[in-house]
Amino acid sequence: MKDSQGQILYVGKAKNLKNRVQSYFRNSNNHSPKIKKLVKHLRDFDYILTDTEFEAFMLECQLIKSIKPLYNRMMKSPQSFIYISISLTGKHRKIDIAYNPIEYDGKVYFGPYTSRSNVERALRGLKECFKLDCSNPNGTNSACLNYSLGSCLGRCLGGPAEQTYNDILDRFIGFLKGTDMSIFEDLNQMMLNASETFDFEAASAYRDHTQAVSSLLKKEKVIGFTEENHNIVAIERLTDSTIKLFLIKRTDILYSDNYAAAGNIEEKIKTDISAYFKKDEANAAGDISRHEIDAAHIIYRYLHSGICSYLHSRKLAGP
Repeated sequence: MKDSQGQILYVGKAKNLKNRVQSYFRNSNNHSPKIKKLVKHLRDFDYILTDTEFEAFMLECQLIKSIKPLYNRMMKSPQSFIYISISLTGKHRKIDIAYNPIEYDGKVYFGPYTSRSNVERALRGLKECFKLDCSNPNGTNSACLNYSLGSCLGRCLGGPAEQTYNDILDRFIGFLKGTDMSIFEDLNQMMLNASETFDFEAASAYRDHTQAVSSLLKKEKVIGFTEENHNIVAIERLTDSTIKLFLIKRTDILYSDNYAAAGNIEEKIKTDISAYFKKDEANAAGDISRHEIDAAHIIYRYLHSGICSYLHSRKLAGP
């Protein structure tokens, strides 16, 4: 979407372009102030047709990243991606939410995550189940209000409770790294214990907390899959006679083309795969950045959607 000077205001995608465009001009009273302002300045459109929905998602992501249109930035919170931060040092360690990880600050970070509400729900469940919610962690050996309410294990009182608190944080770090599942096992056991005593309200709460904490690990699968820097070959059937081939590395589509799904196309596909992955074999794996996370989620969802067939390996190109 462009203004009168040709400046790109907004980039979007649609299965039905006519319906999507009309939606900006119908029922305008229900539009947000940002949408109303966008329509006021809108003078022209450009559109690009793609063969697949996956390509449309990736193209939108790429264009927004490179062009940085004003209204895409306005409609997306600058705090879209968040991290869990856990301090590793100090007498009163802390678990919190962060937006911009800082290197060498004595904390370990996990993420990025795309849903603040999901992360907050998980951390709230963790704190409730293990009584980590101390309202006076820097106090001088005096019980806080939450201790009297049963939601603090007593770190405000000092002594062994402080070490217990730190041990739970260490186990949680192990859980997020995928090396220690004892936190998850304890949550499951709490749920079972409540069920056995017919306290179904508590069992339901423990179930919700367990699912919320578990979701943190599921989010990490997207990050881990991307960081492994796989070479990915994906094939999607467009019609009875046509297939679409994608060669993907990390969060980039290295190559895509249509092939007639007839005759002996195996050798040509093998040649294309080898050629394009060899061009990129020098790129090393590494931590995923917040600028890659949108594309990482698009690729991960596509590969696991059932729409395409895919193979992945670090050595698909081979000698």
